[in-house]
Amino acid sequence: MTTASPARTAQRGVRRLGDRVFSGTAVGAGIVILLLLAAVALFLITQSIPAFTVDPEDVSILRGQSFVEYVGPLVFGTIWAALLALIVAAPLAIGIALFISHYAPRRIASVIGYVIDLLAAVPSVVYGLWGATTFAPIVRPFYVWLNENLGWFPLFAGDVSATGRTILTASLVLAVMILPIMTAICREVFLQAPRLHEEAALALGATRWEMIRMAVLPFARGGMVSAAMLALGRALGETMAVTMVLSVSGVISVELLTSTNPTTIPANIALSFPEAYGEGVNVLIATGLILFLVTFAVNALARYIVNRRSAFSGAN
Repeated sequence: MTTASPARTAQRGVRRLGDRVFSGTAVGAGIVILLLLAAVALFLITQSIPAFTVDPEDVSILRGQSFVEYVGPLVFGTIWAALLALIVAAPLAIGIALFISHYAPRRIASVIGYVIDLLAAVPSVVYGLWGATTFAPIVRPFYVWLNENLGWFPLFAGDVSATGRTILTASLVLAVMILPIMTAICREVFLQAPRLHEEAALALGATRWEMIRMAVLPFARGGMVSAAMLALGRALGETMAVTMVLSVSGVISVELLTSTNPTTIPANIALSFPEAYGEGVNVLIATGLILFLVTFAVNALARYIVNRRSAFSGAN
């Protein structure tokens, strides 16, 4: 029977101590995140209670409306703008990610990847300035063409805005903002597709696109959903770009080209907060609570879809 040397025993003791320190640090970091989330939720709930019981006539922000009537158009505008942005950005992001991961030469792919990462670092206020001063006048002639040729469709009906600052313009700016995030995530997911599956598909006579459709996209489905939901969460919470681009009216309307536009919750808070006082501040915080719940629901749905699809991914 042999016994461990004192040096080896001390080394094991040091490793165990390090493991305990690392484990405690990781657990502590997780607890801090949960505490921060609980603190934010508690703050929103406690500060929002007066908004649900206040007399609408006593709060100038409500303009005589109940809280539900006030927040309804804001919720619609928030979800509507984010969905439009996601519809535009998702196909572009997936196409760019596929080009970088499976079609482009390595040097070109690295340059495009660097440019995509650089776009993600641009501040939102810069996107807002670009959208309001440059992009909106450029797209207005296209809006006029859409109205003249497709005005029978409800989305393109109505009088075209003279400035081009519409909900569609704000959504296109949001699409540009969320494009780098979704592209980067999709690119990494596509690169993790099993190489053996791709080579087997090509060996069986599949074309490059057939290989991607049969081997890459099914494996990356959960990752693409996660990327889309993360981008949607970014679009739901964006404030400055929408505030600077959108000409708001605070109504529920699906017309994309007119000057009568719904507004989003973050933009409404940014515009109304400087003049809010008393229970008006509680009303704005209550709208923030609604946005918090909507974002939480979106993330929960994404997690459910990813967990449901993980059992069918090509990694298993």
